[in-house]
Amino acid sequence: MTDLMWFLTRSSGVVALVLIVATVADGLMFSGRNTGTRRRPAWWMDLHRGLGGYALAFTGLHLVTAYGADLGVGLTEVFVPGAASSSTTAYTLGALAAYGVALVVTTSWPKRRLRRRTWHALHALSLPAAVAAGVHALQLGSDVGATWYTLLTLALVAIGTYPLALRLLGIVRRRRPEPAMRRPTEVAEHASGDERVLVGAGR
Repeated sequence: MTDLMWFLTRSSGVVALVLIVATVADGLMFSGRNTGTRRRPAWWMDLHRGLGGYALAFTGLHLVTAYGADLGVGLTEVFVPGAASSSTTAYTLGALAAYGVALVVTTSWPKRRLRRRTWHALHALSLPAAVAAGVHALQLGSDVGATWYTLLTLALVAIGTYPLALRLLGIVRRRRPEPAMRRPTEVAEHASGDERVLVGAGR
């Protein structure tokens, strides 16, 4: 039974991390309007919500199986940040990541009942939650030294970084002040001045 729980906590942790990163990436692409036109926005929104729900489910499975896998930690160490006597940082990041995922997903469903700023602030927690989950996995994962895990980590970093860069570039472009449009009379005066310069040069 312990071996089964150990396999489940390893596999569910990896799947949860992949789903968390995929959820964040999809949300960044959708909010930045970089999803293209082949799929309707409703399709991307449904995908985002589905990925978030599965991420929360596998995160919960990872926590439950970690407690039952005889890892030498109890419920306090699993659910209370800073309570673990060993690998404190890793367990703390894992607990914070789990709480962040739970908060983001559960507050996404009653979005209309929350103020937009409040919802946006809560939803922004998905980024640090994803980073915390990744660091937690690197510090405690038993497969960290494996080649497949290294390749998976690099792929997840790329999948998360690309849409984040697009989103930040979009924000910068929207906040950049547009050049003021000159009135038609100013354009005409400028043109007539250029004509006078050309006439004077031809004399």
